[in-house]
Amino acid sequence: MHSESPFTMPTPMPMPARTPARTPAPVTVHAGDDAARLSATAAFVREQDTSVLLSRVLPGLDGPELRAMTDRCGFAHAAVLVFPPDEHTLRTELAACGLPADAKALPSVVVRERLAARHDRDPADLDVRILRPLVRGPAGEPRAVEVFALTVPPGSALSGIAVDERRLEREAHLAFDVARPDPLVLRGLLAGFARHGAVADGGGYNPHEDGTVFYFTAPAGTKTAYRRVELYASGDHRDVLGEHLGRPLPEGPPRQPGDPQAAETLLRLLTGAWTTQALAACAELRLPEALDRHTGTQIPELARTVDAHPESLATLLRYLAMLGVVAEGPDGFRLTGVGALLAADVPGSMRPLALMYGGPFYQSFAHLAHTVRSGQPAFEHLYGENHFDHFARDPELAALFDRSMVSSAPLFDALPSHPVLTAAAGAPGRPRTVVDIAGGTGELLGRILTAHPTLRGTLLERPQVLAAARAHLAATGAGDRCAYRAGDFADVPTGGDVYVLSRVLHDWDDERCRSILRHCADAMPPHADLLVVERLLPADGGFSLATAWDLHMMCNTGGRERTSAHYARLFEDCGLTLVGHTPLALGAHTLHARRA
Repeated sequence: MHSESPFTMPTPMPMPARTPARTPAPVTVHAGDDAARLSATAAFVREQDTSVLLSRVLPGLDGPELRAMTDRCGFAHAAVLVFPPDEHTLRTELAACGLPADAKALPSVVVRERLAARHDRDPADLDVRILRPLVRGPAGEPRAVEVFALTVPPGSALSGIAVDERRLEREAHLAFDVARPDPLVLRGLLAGFARHGAVADGGGYNPHEDGTVFYFTAPAGTKTAYRRVELYASGDHRDVLGEHLGRPLPEGPPRQPGDPQAAETLLRLLTGAWTTQALAACAELRLPEALDRHTGTQIPELARTVDAHPESLATLLRYLAMLGVVAEGPDGFRLTGVGALLAADVPGSMRPLALMYGGPFYQSFAHLAHTVRSGQPAFEHLYGENHFDHFARDPELAALFDRSMVSSAPLFDALPSHPVLTAAAGAPGRPRTVVDIAGGTGELLGRILTAHPTLRGTLLERPQVLAAARAHLAATGAGDRCAYRAGDFADVPTGGDVYVLSRVLHDWDDERCRSILRHCADAMPPHADLLVVERLLPADGGFSLATAWDLHMMCNTGGRERTSAHYARLFEDCGLTLVGHTPLALGAHTLHARRA
């Protein structure tokens, strides 16, 4: 069993008060009776079947995906925070619940810090311990009741903490131990929890027992009274934990070159290209279209459908299962929610992106060292021309690139509600016009015009793209409110009210960005607004998707991602002022600028 106290954790943050669970459970019935709460928690741990409990914790998890998750993790413990007046009372209550009264007690640093932060107390005043009395599950498997105990003597000033914490059960949680926690399996499990609505809520690494814990807030529709869930994996998985937390973690004492864990970590990093190609092969073979979300398909039948070698296909599918793209069950392989995004006909399909990253951009990345040495984009070095000109000579590849840009459409979901657009839509008098500069096939402009029927649009794009844009905008029902302008950045239409540059500036170096922004500033009337959609590099150098895209842009376009301060300087150079920026999905931001 893993102990909690030595965990190295992110700085504890006060947790918001949670409302009592909608679904009543024995654990919370007797809010003021610690003995009853202990007894109910012990009974819960003894009775739960892992598969049934997972399906209750994660609504919608069922079938082969549920079986696959059950194979990879088992229910380990439930936690409860109690407030005995003294040590003797705590031991007596444990014995009364059929729990070992001699369970070892250790200081609980993490819960002590959380309580101190929530209740504005000095941690030194809180005597919090953790005990793990053992129980047996329905099949005799070893489990534990994780008991946090804060000593609250009669008449103590800490009584208010006890009342509040019993009522809200903030420290109550469920825990699942991961069997054979290979990093790929871990990532698949974390993705599965997130796919079914669980939200990352911290975690930590315990160097004393060499174990990593991942915390989640349970989905809104969860069917248990527990609002926190944890996954525990033996071993040092701080790389995966950093992804879970959204930032890299310090590695602690440096590992020696011969350290097997260091070698394993590097090996996983070196084989990342295999993942890219496995996903691209999945998309190219049309596996998502051949698989069902609910019913499994056996290898021979699937091989016939996609015209593949059965044994080779089985190897690919096993790897995709580790990634969480497919799930294997007794009836064969089925598609997961992640894998479904690789199908061509689903909303928000990422199939074009997989084919681009596994195709021309994959080939160019093989020449990354050339870019670093020379400053020349690897794409130009490999193909002899920049990627825009190269795609223009290949209509099929150009169409794939345009579709790949649409794959990131979820980052547009919040943009139509930006205050600049809602103000333009509600302005009295003439209809206001949104000018989308280099707007591709009109995905973003279509969303804006659909959300705001009073707005009109103008799309500026290359002539070869406008036909697809007309078709797309007509399909949205907004085509009759949109004008189309064939041209380049020098042809930005004048007289608009809101100008949009979405994922354009990161394609170019600073000099070219200034040229583009000057064309915008020259075309904008004094009252107009400019909305720029880009990923922003963190000012502190922290973990960010923009860091990866910065490398991608350098290698393939000669462009770069930038900080908000960098964009502010570019705007200022072109007679514009950065008003502010707001976050979007997928690490993007909307930067709002106006004429100075």
